[in-house]
Amino acid sequence: MKARIRFRAPAGLKLREDDAGATPLRESGGKHPRSKEQIKAHERALTDALTAKIALHQQMLYSQRKQKVLLVLQGMDTSGKDGTVRVLFSRINPMGLNATQFKAPSLEEAAHDFLWRVHPHVPGAGEIAIFNRSHYEDVLVTRVQKLIDEKECKRRYAHIADFERMLAETGTVIVKVFLHISKEEQRRRLQARLDDPEKQWKFDENDLVQRKRWDDYRDAYERAICATDADHAPWYIIPADSKTHRNLLIASLLLEVMESLELRFPDTDPRLSKLKVE
Repeated sequence: MKARIRFRAPAGLKLREDDAGATPLRESGGKHPRSKEQIKAHERALTDALTAKIALHQQMLYSQRKQKVLLVLQGMDTSGKDGTVRVLFSRINPMGLNATQFKAPSLEEAAHDFLWRVHPHVPGAGEIAIFNRSHYEDVLVTRVQKLIDEKECKRRYAHIADFERMLAETGTVIVKVFLHISKEEQRRRLQARLDDPEKQWKFDENDLVQRKRWDDYRDAYERAICATDADHAPWYIIPADSKTHRNLLIASLLLEVMESLELRFPDTDPRLSKLKVE
């Protein structure tokens, strides 16, 4: 199953709350409507089938050691970055996978330009790299917290565009995903963390502070996405209120990207085919 609807970020993007709940790949049910749990189970099964295909393509990618894939995941708190990584890449051979989470820069990182800490984590030949948050934090958090001014922010947009063009020109396929969650759904997920003793460890009181700047972050995302969307480094807007549908959409998109690379295993060696192990 492939996504028939491509969520390429449009020019003049506006992130609307209603769009966060969209489920474009979900069947209407017709004469035989199903319960929400049945729909979720169906979407989990479809996603599981897609991840198996992604794993096969990753094996081919790793065996060839020629091409590279970078998946950038951005989104508001609780939008599902961790969950996406866990579900989509559970089948992947870790030898060909490089997942990095970018948090607040260390003193050493802050002493360099903002892309200095990012470059060592881009994918090598045959790898899929996942950025759970990314270099975009330096035009999102810094902008909202007024750590940089408008002039510096635009300069960083240009640096990001140059950086991503360089990666693309040296063989990296870049896919940037914005997980679009609504403010109400974020409230429910934060409250669920508070109410569940086994999930309270995931709660950070700073999330409530940042939540008060919701509109500012939405504006920062709109600006950053519009400024850095490019054919060689496209942004995709993925509705994220439904966890199972979010995973299905991203799995469909990623498989489509992997299939476009026309991967295959290396040719067999006739000499080796004649060898017998005794």
